[in-house]
Amino acid sequence: MPSQLSDPTEYQKIFHWAETQKDGTIPSFAVRKNDPYEYQVGFGNHFESEAVPGTIPQGQNNPRCVRFGLYAEQMTASAFVAPRASNKNAWLYRVRPAVAHEGFTDLPDNKDMESNFFPSNPKVHVSPTQLAWLPFDIPTEGGIDFVSGLKTIAGSGEPTLREGIATHVYTCKTSMKQKAFVNSDGEFLIVPQQGSLDIQTEFGPLFVQPGEICVIQRGVRFRVELPDGPSRGYILEVYGSYFDLPELGPLGANGLANSRDFLHPKAKYEINKDGWQIIYKLGGKFFKSTQEHSPFDVVAWHGNYVPYKYDLTKFVNVGSISVDHIDPSIFCVLTAKSRDPTAPLADFLIFSPRWDVASHTYRPPYYHRNVATELMGLIYGGYGGRSDSFQPGGVSFECGMVPHGVAYEEFKAASAEPPPEMQISKGAIAFMFESSRPFTVTDFAWTSKKKHEHNPKMWDNLVDNFSTHAKEIDEILSKAASKLKISNGTGFASGSA
Repeated sequence: MPSQLSDPTEYQKIFHWAETQKDGTIPSFAVRKNDPYEYQVGFGNHFESEAVPGTIPQGQNNPRCVRFGLYAEQMTASAFVAPRASNKNAWLYRVRPAVAHEGFTDLPDNKDMESNFFPSNPKVHVSPTQLAWLPFDIPTEGGIDFVSGLKTIAGSGEPTLREGIATHVYTCKTSMKQKAFVNSDGEFLIVPQQGSLDIQTEFGPLFVQPGEICVIQRGVRFRVELPDGPSRGYILEVYGSYFDLPELGPLGANGLANSRDFLHPKAKYEINKDGWQIIYKLGGKFFKSTQEHSPFDVVAWHGNYVPYKYDLTKFVNVGSISVDHIDPSIFCVLTAKSRDPTAPLADFLIFSPRWDVASHTYRPPYYHRNVATELMGLIYGGYGGRSDSFQPGGVSFECGMVPHGVAYEEFKAASAEPPPEMQISKGAIAFMFESSRPFTVTDFAWTSKKKHEHNPKMWDNLVDNFSTHAKEIDEILSKAASKLKISNGTGFASGSA
């Protein structure tokens, strides 16, 4: 499989879309043909999986003796007394429990990562300026793996307070060998942009390609291998919350990301008694423990706290079939709640191929100011909704209440003639990490040579069309004033051309 999917023709070849799209149809598939693994389907379910049939105890979770001499280990991810709907846990039956390790040692800080986004931190920056970054370089030398290739762009809050958000990119050249990573701060939503990720988790493997995403929950150990060679992508991390499906409201039971399209791993264990390193991220700091057994020795498990993946090409888009735009919440794949019931901590939105048919409507994104912070990325193809040069692997950032919109040339073209019904974002997927919280930008991103500012001069030629109608406006105001005097016997009208 090619590692570079920024060319939509390669994307079509992989899924045989070149033939199936001639009549406008989209093929149905369970998993991509080059995915080597089997999965369980659903979202929020209680799953179970056995690599050796008959391993899971029946009628109880923690018997005096587990079959085959395995150890029972529970992973609890919510308060014990949390309501059933939000109570998350899993039971793992493994060769050796995770507690069998040789202690922790501090690791040097990753200078390109940040977890404290309070403005009082001198290593973050506050600015209303619209920013963008060209694609970050993928390393060509050195043993840079997924963990050492993490870099933070922006965020809000701080993990020890259990509320906040961080946005990262990763660029890596080598697979993780005899090493596992566990994030004790929050959940990772991983978005590969170039190169597939073969992710071994304690619950089993996930094969995640560009155009797919995966979520690895807080506390779950995983290892990333690179079957296609060097890789690059994006990460949305949430503290004190977890990703969930958005409510559908009047859409009913179907649409957007359907539950049945989420895939969870099946148990797969390994017995490897060579030395292993377990890298922990806690409070934004990195620690290491060593052990003489594989962290992926889980023979069977059951629970609802399980990593998963989702193919973004299965997203069911909805939109206006009469006039105007519907708010971009219709593009939400996953959401993470905040303590404010009216505003999410984070939303993950995508902009993928869909039809645009609204009549009598200005079709491009309208000029806009809103409360949300928006950080965008492009997985492959092109995206016409940006006002800057936007490339696969790049990043664009706009903070809340800062105005944004297209240049005058696009405005004029869209206003001049009624557009036809058309398919937009063909062969492309862009995404947005959106939050109700204002972000600060990290030193790494602020000082990066890849950074550039949106040039405000692009909006200089947004001309004043109103003043060219001065005569017509004067006549309208004069007539209105005359009518007011006639109806009231007196009156006034104010206004200026």
